[in-house]
Amino acid sequence: MDFFDALHVSASGLSAQRLRMNLISANLANMNTTRTKAGGPYRRKDPVFAAQAPPASFREMLRNRRKEILKEVAVVGIVEDSRRPIRKHDPNHPDADENGYVAMPNINVMEEMVNMISATRSYEANVTAVKAAKDMALKALEIGQ
Repeated sequence: MDFFDALHVSASGLSAQRLRMNLISANLANMNTTRTKAGGPYRRKDPVFAAQAPPASFREMLRNRRKEILKEVAVVGIVEDSRRPIRKHDPNHPDADENGYVAMPNINVMEEMVNMISATRSYEANVTAVKAAKDMALKALEIGQ
C-alpha cells in the first residue's frame, strides 16, 4: 500500500461518514414532518455501507490477488426505517384522521444523537489516518535529504 492508497481509503471513509451525518441531520430536521411528497409522515433514513475494492486496471487486479486486497468504504444504498409511525392524538392538526390521530415520524432523538457521535468519531479516525499518512510521507522525504 502506498501513500495515495492510504489517502484514497481514508477519503472514502470521510465521504461515507459525511453522508451519514447529512442523513442524521435530515432525520432530526424532519422529526415533526407529517406529510411528504410520497404521502404519510417522514421516515428516517440510514446509509448502508460495504467494503469495496477500489477500481483498478487488469494488471493491478492480478497483482492484488497475490497480496492483501485493499478495501474502501462504499455507500451501497440508503434505506428507510420500516418501523410504524407514532400515532399522536391531535384533532386540530390538519393531517389528523377521522379519529383525531396524526401519524408522526418514529424518530428517537437519543438514537440519532448516538448515531451522530459514532459518525463523528469515525470521521475523526479517518482524519487521524490521513494525518498519519501525511506525517509518514514527510518523514520519508526528510530521510532522503
